[in-house]
This record gives sequence, structure tokens and C-alpha cells, in this order.
Amino acid sequence: MTTLWQASQQLQAGNASPEVFTESALRAAQDPLKEGDLVFTTRYATQAAQQSTAASARWQTQQALSAIDGLPVSIKDLFDVQSEPTTAGSHLLLNAEPAAANAHVVDRLHHAGAAIVGKTNMTEFAFSGLGINPHYGTPANPWRREDKRIPGGSSSGAAVAVADGMCLGAIGTDTGGSVRIPAALCGLTGFKPTANRINQVGTLPLSASLDSIGVIAHDVRSCWLLDSVIAEQPLELQQVELRSARFAIPQTRVLEGLDEDVALAWKHAIAVLEQAGATLIALPLEELDELNIMNARGGITAYEAWQWHQQSALAQPEAYDPQVLVRVQRGSLLTEQDASELHQQRKAWQHRINSALADFDALLMPTVPRIAPTLASLEDAQQYMEVNALMLRNTSVINMLDGCALSLPCHQTGSAPVGLSLASVHGDDARLISWSLAVETALNWRS
Repeated sequence: MTTLWQASQQLQAGNASPEVFTESALRAAQDPLKEGDLVFTTRYATQAAQQSTAASARWQTQQALSAIDGLPVSIKDLFDVQSEPTTAGSHLLLNAEPAAANAHVVDRLHHAGAAIVGKTNMTEFAFSGLGINPHYGTPANPWRREDKRIPGGSSSGAAVAVADGMCLGAIGTDTGGSVRIPAALCGLTGFKPTANRINQVGTLPLSASLDSIGVIAHDVRSCWLLDSVIAEQPLELQQVELRSARFAIPQTRVLEGLDEDVALAWKHAIAVLEQAGATLIALPLEELDELNIMNARGGITAYEAWQWHQQSALAQPEAYDPQVLVRVQRGSLLTEQDASELHQQRKAWQHRINSALADFDALLMPTVPRIAPTLASLEDAQQYMEVNALMLRNTSVINMLDGCALSLPCHQTGSAPVGLSLASVHGDDARLISWSLAVETALNWRS
């Protein structure tokens, strides 16, 4: 599978045409053995083909708009596209007012010449880490597709589109792990930047205090490249050596209840990094347990989601995915005073975590504690809620911290996909992605 980074390098060397990559993506989306109808809520095949053809001419005259000019990417169904309703994986918004303008990130992609192949399916209103959608169907995880395992969410279609070659990179959102979870479960790389690095105008919110826009691709360099297109300030990759790294491994919360596959991949990754000379420090970080208290009644996410959904949830509750509605309704029990206290608690918590991490280059942890379960195993509502909380447990730490994080594959070839997460504090994105590249190289995922 050619990565976004490799395709870009081939274009810059004059060894390929963007049409080859976009045509391949569009064919994959039509492949009956794959699930393009479940991956996309809207397709732009004609426009993508036209954009790729126009980009080919620009590359031939050395007038490319960007390093991804003409290459196929997808956008999550949370981003406004002018003259279309933004449905956010729901039926509730099918007849909503069409967007008056593109979301900022969509405009960035257009200005870069990207061939946008479609809007990708997602958990309704982005309010789950599982990726299940009863309205549009749920695309199966490409790993052992016959098992019908979850893709992870909420950016479910985004991850499956990349894994199945329907695009080379995807733009998603991440409020509690919605880019990193599906990346981990589908054997991909997912990058959640510091939230204020990417302009969120024209993006339908879940929780404005925790929302961020991130990317999914096959490897670290591809994520870095796609991030550099949608961000106002591209990150500068730095030269780092693992033998000088000091990584913290939290001993609270994030290592609990790992299943056999995740535990095996985690131990292997840690052994590789130690062999490469990295210093790994077990850090108690007991403050992480405080999140259970802060989120006991739904937390900031539930409160802010209720503010957005209140009118619709009261008037048309039957239009919602019942599993999403339950989570939205929890916010109705929180007052404005509750929210104010939660924000104060979060700020104090952030200060203490930032102080604890001051001497470290990054946090290391498994992205999620278990491999993708089957859809059938989650039909029970209680099991759904328990597994959803488990999937979000580790990743949501970084959203509460307002930090940055990247998940990259750490499993052995042929094994169930498992993600290794590197994370850091607010604004440390350039160093984080540089360390992630070094870790990826050490794990030999990409040569």
C-alpha cells in the first residue's frame, strides 16, 4: 500500500501522476468486496477525478498547489461543504439548512489541490469511541472483515477508507480519542494535534472545550504532511535520537485491564524502545484517577453536548441513536454552576499534570486496552456502554489535558491491530511528532 507521503514523493520526483492514486482510490470505493457504501455518507467521485486531472497538468508544469495536489483524501461528515447539509452521521440533520460556506479545513484542502473523494461515515454526532452507526450502517474493521469487528470511532469511515485504499489520508475530529481509537483498531496512524492549532470554523461541535481536528494516514510522515496542509503553521520535524529520550509510562489508569493481544504488543514495543536506548520511567501519575470523579456525571462533554442538542433531543428523541441519546441526556443533569466547577477542576488538574511531565519528552501508553470487539458482542446496551468507556479511557486523558497525541501501530504483522500512543502537553506538537517518527522507525513499521 502506497502511503500519502510516498505518493507525494513520487509526484515531486516526476515518477507518477496524481490520477493514478485517485483512480485507484475511487476503484477501491466501488469494490464489492469492500464497503464503500458504508464508509461514505456522500461521495465526490466526479469532482475528485476532475481535481486530480487538473493537478496532473500542474505537476507537469511545476505549478503544483501543494505536496498533496491531486491526491485522494476524505473528510468526516462533521465538516461543512457549501450548499450541502452537514449531517454528522445522523438522520436528524438530513433536511438541515445547507452550509453557507465550506469549513475552514475544507477550504485548506481545496487550496492545496487535494482530491476530496467523499464525506466519511461516523458515530452519530461523534459521541462514541466504537464507530457504530444504526442509521447509515457500520463499516467493518478491515482486519478479519469476516468477523465484523468495530472500526472504532467516532471517525469510523475515515479509518476504514484509509485502510482499504479509498483515500491516502483522512481528516477527522477527536474529542476523546475519535481519531486515535479507529487508527489503533484499524492498524493505522492517527494524530490529534493541540486543539487550537487547527481552525474549527465550519465544524459541527460535540464539546467545544475538548474538540480538535486530526488526521489519519498510514504512517507518521503522512500524518505530518496532511497536518501541514490543514494547519496555519506547519510543524517543523526535528532531529531526535531515542538514546536521549526520556519517556514516562503512567502507572495509574492506562495500563489496567489490557487484553492479551494489547499486552503482548505493548511489552514488545517497550522492549524495542529500551533496546534503542530510550529511558523509560514508571511514573505514578495518580492524578489520572481524578478523571473518574470529574466525568462521573458525564463531565464537560455531556454538559456541552446537551447545550447544542437540547432542543432536538427534547422534540425528536426517536431520531437519535439510543446509545448516543443516553449520553447526550446526561448533560441535562448538570447546571451552569456544575460546568464552571468542572472547568476550574480541569484547569487545576492540567497544571499539576503539566508539572509532573516537565522533565519528560512524552508519555507512552497503549492507545486502547483491547483489540476491536465484534459488532455482535456489543448489541447489549450495557456491554456497549462498558466497552465504549474502556475504549475512550486512555485517549480522553489527552483531550482533558489539552495536549497532543499520536497513535501508531505496534503489533506484529498478521496480528490484531494494536496502537502505541505517544502524548505530550499543550503546544508540544513538533517535538511529539518528531519523537513519534523515531519510535516508528525503531519499531520498523516503515523502512
